[in-house]
Amino acid sequence: MKRRLTLHFPREAVHQPITYRLAVDFDVAAKILRAQIAPNQSGTMVVELSGDIDELAAAEHWLEGQGLGINRAPGQIQVDPARCVDCGICSSVCPSGALGFDAPSWQLQFDAQRCLVCEQCIPSCPLDAIALVLDQPTVMKKL
Repeated sequence: MKRRLTLHFPREAVHQPITYRLAVDFDVAAKILRAQIAPNQSGTMVVELSGDIDELAAAEHWLEGQGLGINRAPGQIQVDPARCVDCGICSSVCPSGALGFDAPSWQLQFDAQRCLVCEQCIPSCPLDAIALVLDQPTVMKKL
């Protein structure tokens, strides 16, 4: 089973070896999709956790006990074709290849099945044509 979480580190918790503890103590693999963490500052990390459902639940409980904030709000990336000018900047930062070009037309193509929802494409778009749409209707979060 896999879960995508956004972990919010308070200033006091940035020194903790979170991914190591998840692997050793809970047998949970943590794939870091994006991280903004600096010493003596608060930080954020987007991770995809993989493991047994019971171990994932225990790992999440442990993370909360360490003082980390957890955002479990699922969502999906959405590209607004009316705003997109097919510049390709977003495809250059997409780690999964979900954003790419159709060779004959050179128009941006988005493959939602490949998308990791790492959100790296959102700040890269100069026209704000990409957004994270949360599963709750009509709620959008721009970075």
